[in-house]
Amino acid sequence: MLDRPKRKAAEKANEGLTTTTTRKQSRRTSRKRVESSPDEAPPPKRTKRNAQPSATSAKKSQKAAAGRPDKADISEASDHAEGEEETARFWLLKAEPESRVEMGVDVKFSIDDLQAKGESSWDGVRSFEARNIMRDKMKVGDKCFFYHSNCKTPGIAGIAEVSKEAYPDFTAVDSKHPYYDPKSDPDNPKWMMVNVKFVRKLRRLIPLKELQSYRDGPLSDMVLVRRGRLSVQPVKQEEWEFVLGLEDKDPE
Repeated sequence: MLDRPKRKAAEKANEGLTTTTTRKQSRRTSRKRVESSPDEAPPPKRTKRNAQPSATSAKKSQKAAAGRPDKADISEASDHAEGEEETARFWLLKAEPESRVEMGVDVKFSIDDLQAKGESSWDGVRSFEARNIMRDKMKVGDKCFFYHSNCKTPGIAGIAEVSKEAYPDFTAVDSKHPYYDPKSDPDNPKWMMVNVKFVRKLRRLIPLKELQSYRDGPLSDMVLVRRGRLSVQPVKQEEWEFVLGLEDKDPE
């Protein structure tokens, strides 16, 4: 057994150890309470608004401020401009103004005949290239030169306008019609036509020879001058305007 002085010293040592342990546990509990206290707001989170803009975004902003469109905007504007250019289409249609009887039918059709009717189907086209133009490209509102062909003085006599887009040419399946095609199938139409309406006659007929005199100038690319036989032809806007400018010019 320990003597009484040593026992008291041991008891004091145990009391000090217990007090120290209790204080440490109290500090830990207090620290936890502080960290989890509901009264203290959590630190603010970083949001995208605080993030710095990317280099690409910065460049777009600089272009917009300077009035310069982005590449995507340029592409969209270009597509829009091309669409506007395509709205203006001009053509040349050939017809025979003098009588020619085929299978008991007079196939004559002049600018005067169109004026009398007001509107007519443009039937009888039996060229695949000309058919494709009517089927795939001619739109309502397109302007057309009415050209007198296979006559004494061939030339541009007036102006017509497309009033109905391509549909099957019924004359191709009519066995009694001069333009009948025995190989044409009504269930799978081979030939197409459009409707045109009268606009006006030119103030004078502009002969083919006069147009050919400009083959080395403003009409150097005109299909009528380069490939005269095609019955439905495209006409460029500058060619259209030049030909109209010849109306009031005295022929040489």
